[in-house]
Amino acid sequence: MYSSDDSTARAALAQPGTPEATLLQQIDHTQLPRHIAVIMDGNGRWAQSRKMPRVKGHRAGVESVRETVETCARLGIEYLTLYAFSVENWQRPRHEVWTLMNLIREFLRTEVASLKDNGIRLQILGRRDRLDASLMAEIDRAVQETAAGTRMTLSVALNYSGRCEIVDACRKIVSDWAAGESVEIDEETVGRYLYTAGQPDPDLLIRTSGEMRISNFLLWQLAYAEIWVTNTLWPDFRRRHLFAAIFEFQQRSRRFGLVTETLSEPSASEQGH
Repeated sequence: MYSSDDSTARAALAQPGTPEATLLQQIDHTQLPRHIAVIMDGNGRWAQSRKMPRVKGHRAGVESVRETVETCARLGIEYLTLYAFSVENWQRPRHEVWTLMNLIREFLRTEVASLKDNGIRLQILGRRDRLDASLMAEIDRAVQETAAGTRMTLSVALNYSGRCEIVDACRKIVSDWAAGESVEIDEETVGRYLYTAGQPDPDLLIRTSGEMRISNFLLWQLAYAEIWVTNTLWPDFRRRHLFAAIFEFQQRSRRFGLVTETLSEPSASEQGH
């Protein structure tokens, strides 16, 4: 599915002369984001615009997941995190929730062998409570089977809430402290107790469907992420959109609160000359 040679893998992403190829040529492959996070939004609206049930949009979105995972792996992205199901999503109609869970189950069953063969490690971010025992068994099997992957880490946020993640981290810190461990409360400590422990924070957040919010996703980790929003609905999201997001990411100046030497130096007029 994916070539192990980086140049060959990238070349396979676009046919020469296509818009995708033009975008791909514009990307600096030495300055790729290490970690991309994606809020996959717009499945329901995609279906409703076609006078289909909302669940049809979720099923159509699976192909976008597959293409995004493949494209990131071929490009050499080290970490990809997808927002699949939030704690708040339990409020949706029961049939829609049931369909989403079954799509996740199907994805695990059909894709785990490919993930394993291509060195992609799967992780699940979120609380295990409220998830069906049989689904958790599928998840645990997939995580175990792909644990040796070193090419890319694919994290799926499932029954996830950024606020819940921070609360859970605080609870674990307090529990360890009460058990007698020496715990110094600082940013590094909190990071070690998050679901994403050991991963770099996302460099780039992509959100589809045009919504201008982060929806309780990776609240701690997105502190300095570049945000790229597209009006494209998730089922229509393809590698050309990913290329465009990465290209724009590379055009931005990431100063992390600092100023460049040029900006920090006073001008001649400011010096009184």
